[in-house]
Amino acid sequence: MEPTYSIVIPAYNEGTRLGATLEKVLAYVHAQAWEAEVIVVNDGSRDNTADIVRSFAAKDPVLRLVENPGNRGKGYSVRNGMLNARGRIVLFSDADLSSPIEEAPKLFQALEGGADIAIGSRWLRAETQTQRQPLHRQIFGRIFNLLLRLTLGLQFADTQCGFKAFKQSAVQTIFPLQRIERWGFDPEILFLARKFSFKVKEVPVAWGHSGETRINPLVDGLRMVREILHIRWWDLTGKYDGDPQPTAQPVKTVPGHRGPQA
Repeated sequence: MEPTYSIVIPAYNEGTRLGATLEKVLAYVHAQAWEAEVIVVNDGSRDNTADIVRSFAAKDPVLRLVENPGNRGKGYSVRNGMLNARGRIVLFSDADLSSPIEEAPKLFQALEGGADIAIGSRWLRAETQTQRQPLHRQIFGRIFNLLLRLTLGLQFADTQCGFKAFKQSAVQTIFPLQRIERWGFDPEILFLARKFSFKVKEVPVAWGHSGETRINPLVDGLRMVREILHIRWWDLTGKYDGDPQPTAQPVKTVPGHRGPQA
């Protein structure tokens, strides 16, 4: 029987915190008695990230490991995990659990209420932030959000929160068309959601800033601005047109567990 929920966690060199994350996520899944799978996508980590997942998976068949072909970026990892997920509803979450897994039912409730996609938001109700970002990152975020509104027409308070849930039909339409493989993929998938008339619900969630973020506001910020322009250009030139076909990458999974095989 296919799971009701899939939880996708992209991971790159997450050896120091992934164990605690998996303990929390797996404990919550079992406490809720969900029919679920948890997928960790290893993005070519150079530390013991994959070994940690294997050790947990050996004890818990809910968990499986997906290996990227080298280090490709968060956007690639999310896409690979989403297209390998079998759940009726698929959630992706950052490995640091900036939004606690206990917030997931808020997104699932929005989907049950008629939305096709539910996105966690840090700014619909700013008081839900348990620890805010530094001021310079808040300023960059607001400028970036304004650019998205002006360039792509995305009228959301927060596009970048790494806590989003999709019905499987939306997954199979949007993610095969996703082209951006690094940090700027969130606006692209929301742009595609609007293009294909999916109903997107923004949901306020608890969120706390992690000091271990790998985003460089200047370098990655400039790249993300370029990617906004790429999205508009790809749309104008028909790159997003046609019937999308799922293109999950061949993956390695923990032996003996269900899922795609290499």
